[in-house]
Amino acid sequence: MTGLSNQPSPLPADHLERVYAAVLGKVIGVYLGRPFEGWPREKIEADLGRVRYYVHSKTAADSGRFDELVITDDDVSATFMAVRALEEHGAKELTAEEIGKTWLNNVVEKRSVFAWSGNGVTTEHTAFVNLKKGIPAPESGSIARNGKHIAESIGGQIFMDAFAMCAPGNPDLAVKLAKAAASVSHDGEGVYGAMMWGAMEAEAVLSKDVDHLLDTGLRYIPSDSVVAESTQEIREWARKDDDWLVTRQRIEDKYGPGTTNKHGDPMPFVVPNHDLKILALVYGGHSFHEGLSMCVSAGWDTDSNGGNMGALLGIMYGLDGFNDGPDWRGPLADRMLISTADGGYSMNNCARVAFDLTNQGRKLAGEVPLKAPKDGAQFHFTLPGSVQGFRAFPPSLTPDLVRLRQGSGAHSPALAISLSGFTVANEDIEVLADTFMPKYDLEPTYYDLQASPLIHPGQTLTARLNAAKDMPLKDVKVAFRLKSYSESDALFTLDGPRCDFGDDGVCKLTFTIPDAFDRQPIKEMGIVLSILASKPITGTVRLDYIRWTGSPKMVLGKPSKTSYFRWSATEPWRRAWVNNMTTFPEYMPLFLVAQDVGEGSLMYGCRDWYNYKATAKHMVNNKPGPNGLAARVQGLNRWYAVMLRPGGIAIVKAFDEKRIDLATADFDWRVVLPYDLGLEVQGEKLKGYVNGKLVLEASDSQYESGGIGLTVNDGSIMVNEVEIGPAGE
Repeated sequence: MTGLSNQPSPLPADHLERVYAAVLGKVIGVYLGRPFEGWPREKIEADLGRVRYYVHSKTAADSGRFDELVITDDDVSATFMAVRALEEHGAKELTAEEIGKTWLNNVVEKRSVFAWSGNGVTTEHTAFVNLKKGIPAPESGSIARNGKHIAESIGGQIFMDAFAMCAPGNPDLAVKLAKAAASVSHDGEGVYGAMMWGAMEAEAVLSKDVDHLLDTGLRYIPSDSVVAESTQEIREWARKDDDWLVTRQRIEDKYGPGTTNKHGDPMPFVVPNHDLKILALVYGGHSFHEGLSMCVSAGWDTDSNGGNMGALLGIMYGLDGFNDGPDWRGPLADRMLISTADGGYSMNNCARVAFDLTNQGRKLAGEVPLKAPKDGAQFHFTLPGSVQGFRAFPPSLTPDLVRLRQGSGAHSPALAISLSGFTVANEDIEVLADTFMPKYDLEPTYYDLQASPLIHPGQTLTARLNAAKDMPLKDVKVAFRLKSYSESDALFTLDGPRCDFGDDGVCKLTFTIPDAFDRQPIKEMGIVLSILASKPITGTVRLDYIRWTGSPKMVLGKPSKTSYFRWSATEPWRRAWVNNMTTFPEYMPLFLVAQDVGEGSLMYGCRDWYNYKATAKHMVNNKPGPNGLAARVQGLNRWYAVMLRPGGIAIVKAFDEKRIDLATADFDWRVVLPYDLGLEVQGEKLKGYVNGKLVLEASDSQYESGGIGLTVNDGSIMVNEVEIGPAGE
């Protein structure tokens, strides 16, 4: 990685906003195309016509998918999973082998990120099996290992967008990263497609000229590749045809599914889908709306094609590109789901991801990372138009009485809550964001959502609001509002203390979350506004930020109001654990987790957990292990743990494929006898406890934060519950 210098920054002045637009474009494109993925072009035309806006509510019955806009999708999860290799291994010379290790750290096998259709059926499944066998990338994705049909699929192109977002204006670097990322699972044409699209996205911050972008992308791939030849041919056809549907038919006839390439082999799956994106770029690339509409209306892999096209057009036109057409951003409200082993990163928003990718790009360019807005507030609303997942409830109040938008606050951008004719007769206004998975995602589906809640008992919430001084401030009350799952279908609601606005129009909220949710995850968090005036109020209240800090203080386990035996895998308290175990039975009164072969993990928590102590109460080992309790978990292969193993106990560090002993001690423990096993992490200090007694210590500085986990090797353990509290208590 380059050092810092006094040279002018190679990054565009609007770097952060361009990345934000790219993330939005990616997510919008995926969610636009998802509901009719795989439909024949004729069915799309007959049922939907030219697709110019979200159609999820029209297709739910036909597709058997949820009538929801934002659901888990591999094209989002995999894109923003793979790029975390820059955080884990971080260098311009990032290799395919290192990105493969990031797969192994973040992909919960058969439960997250990818379509799990079988070894030799889907490309990513096949490559993952190879990685698990110890076959490193790029061999894991090679034609020699997997054959052309598997290796020349489309995933390499689909999932490389985030790498290009980290290399704005630097197509050389974007191509290098895209090639390495795609090579984990792809080869040949599958890698060329990723390289070309990555080059175009990187160059798009410098030019909106479609021909220039195409020429830039083509420079990086062999001119005799099918991807290159078909791209050139589509440009020629478009000049002759001047009709995108005529050109689309030419693509289907020559390059579509069921055709063969010039060597007589079946056409690589990447080619026809790449070609539809080139078609949409050539004919509609002058506009975000036209280009994206044309791309998904053309058919085949509509969600992945829409995602690639949306990302490119987002980079080309920035945030202004969303403004002269349909309201793409309103229904989305910045929401996105990233299902990986890092459960605290799953319930996400486009602004948060944009900051993360921007800072990765700055590091690669030798620049200092951006300072976290508003002293690290998780919800800061500083990006133009950003609402970070917040929506107004109940829906009956919107949009006539309540509107949310990003606007100016007393000191900085804020979330503007605009009231129009509101009185005491109206319901309270809830302004909430999801902090855990919605009910429709509790049921595991083809794309399962692995997630942990974002906030927890013991943590302290703070917020600042301001209102116009000409509002009747004495008639406006505000409080934090939390909603958790409960034993019934209804959510349990808990409010913090109500606060009045001062004469200066400012209200500051502070609330330490109590352990009052019966071990159920907190699903939603935000504020509630109560209007006491009998006369209509019109005006704006601005939420400057919401921040949470501190260590959790809670007990994790089965809720007291849940039946002793309940045969349901969808209980929220269970779904709050990222499950990488062979077996996690739902019918037991305690935690029973088992791993058939090798190492398995059950994980909970977030990267904003720093210093704390966790204790697995009454832990019973049914086999010799090693088994234990992990802390500062940052994936499947990055954590600290206190482990019981034959004849002793150890503090172990997981670092990718390595398991490193940091401290060991003799300990005469017994299978099937219960022990309270504890691990305390504070700064660099790691302390292991058995039955409340300190038995060993170690020091290490690699992992500063992360959640907790239960770790099992070739066997099973039982645990009554897990206690978590601040370190030193």
